[in-house]
Amino acid sequence: MADILIIDDNLSMREGMAAVIRRMGHEVRTYGSGKEALAAMAKKAADFVITDLRMEGMDGVEVLRRVRELDPDCPVLIVTAYGTVEAAVEAMKLGAMDFITKPFAPEEVRLKVERALELRAVRRAVERLSAENEHLRSIDQGRYGEMVGSTEAMRRVFATIERVARSDTAVAIYGESGTGKELVARAIHMRSPRAGGPFIKVNCGALAESLLESELFGHEKGAFTGAIKRRLGRIELADGGTLFLDEIGEISPAMQVKLLRVLQEREFERVGGEQTIRVNIRLISATHRDLMKLIEKGLFREDLFYRIQVVPITVPPLRERKADIPDLVAHFIRRLAPRVNPQVSGIEEDALMRLLGYSWPGNVRELENVIEQALVFTEGNKITVSALPPVFRGAASEGALTVPPGPLSLPEILDDLERQLILKAYEQAKGVKTETARLLGIKTSALYYKLEKYGIG
Repeated sequence: MADILIIDDNLSMREGMAAVIRRMGHEVRTYGSGKEALAAMAKKAADFVITDLRMEGMDGVEVLRRVRELDPDCPVLIVTAYGTVEAAVEAMKLGAMDFITKPFAPEEVRLKVERALELRAVRRAVERLSAENEHLRSIDQGRYGEMVGSTEAMRRVFATIERVARSDTAVAIYGESGTGKELVARAIHMRSPRAGGPFIKVNCGALAESLLESELFGHEKGAFTGAIKRRLGRIELADGGTLFLDEIGEISPAMQVKLLRVLQEREFERVGGEQTIRVNIRLISATHRDLMKLIEKGLFREDLFYRIQVVPITVPPLRERKADIPDLVAHFIRRLAPRVNPQVSGIEEDALMRLLGYSWPGNVRELENVIEQALVFTEGNKITVSALPPVFRGAASEGALTVPPGPLSLPEILDDLERQLILKAYEQAKGVKTETARLLGIKTSALYYKLEKYGIG
C-alpha cells in the first residue's frame, strides 16, 4: 500500500481522484493548497504526489519544485486543463514524471498511479543498492565462517538459535570480545523468514555519538558540514531484514532514547530531515558488558533493556569450551591455508597441546589469528610448535607443559597449565610485566590480575 498526496483547489476533482485511488488499496491524503500539502509531506513522506497545475497561491510548478527539494525520488503527476499542455510539458522538463489532461477516465488515473509507483520502486531499489554497496565496501567481508563447536555449551547456543530464528523476537547476545557474537546474529538471520532481506551491522562502540547518529539514521544533504548528498542510514538499509547492533552497551543515553522510539514506533527521521520514515526491521544486539549493572548506574535505560532482551543468548568464552579447539583449528586451517600456505593440511600433536594449554583471552578471534600467523611460518605440511607465536615457543624451550598429578577437575588442570605458561613467559621477559603481557598476547591489566591470582612476581 502506497501513501499518495492529491493537491487540487477543486474539492470535487480531488475527492473523485481520491476515490479511484483508494479503491486500488492505497492510502490517500487530499489537500486544497500546495502550502498545506507540503507542510504535511515535510512531516510524513509520500510515495507519489498528484497536483493540479493551475491553483490559487502556489501553482503546480512550485509544488513540483518544493517536492523535489523534500524528496528527489518522489514522482509527481501534473493535472492540466485543456490548453495548458505546453505548461505541463515544461513541468516535465523540471522533473515531473507525467501529466494528465482533464477530463480523464478513472482507468487513466489507475494507469498513471501504477506507473508512478513502479518508478518509485525502481528509484528506491537503485538508491538502496547504491547505499548497500557503499556499506559493503566499508566492512570486512570473508570473516564470517561457520560456527564450530560440539561441546554442551555450544549445543545449547545452537538449540537457542534454531528456536529463536523462527520469530521476529528481539535477541540480545552476550559474550566476551572475540567469542563469535556476530556469527550467532548472522546464524539467526539466515535461519529466519528474513533471510532474503539485508543483514546490516553497526558497531556502536567504534563510532563517536555524532557519527553514530548519522550511521544509524542517515542524513539529508546539508545536514552538517560535509553532508554533500543524502545518505541512507543503517536502520533504513535494514528495512525488511535484520539490524545487528554490536556493543549496544556503549551508546549514550540520548541515543538510547532515539533507538527506543524506532523499536516502539518503527519510525524515525534522518539527521537534518523532517520526513518520518517507517521501517520493518528485526533487532539483534550484542554486548560484552553487564547491562543490568549499567542500568543500576543510570547509564542504560531499563525500558530499552526490556525491548532488546526478549531472548538472551550467552556465547561461552573459548577457555570454557577447550574441547572445541581441535575442531576450530582444523576449520581455520581449511579456510585459511588455501590463501596463506596451501601445502599445510594439519597440525602436529605437540603444537595442538600448546594451544590447549593456553587461556585464550582473545577467544576464537585470537585462535584464528594464531593459526593464520602459524601458517605463514610453517615450512612443511603440518603446523609445528616452532611456527606458533613466541608465547607458545617460549614454553617449548623449557620443555613441554606438565599435567599436575592427582585427581583434579578439568578447570583445576587448566588453571595449572595457565599458571605454567604465565610463569615461563614471566621468566623469559626477565620479570618485565609489559613484555610478559606482550608475549602472552594479553592486556597488562589482565596480566596483573593473573599474577596476583597465581602468586607470581
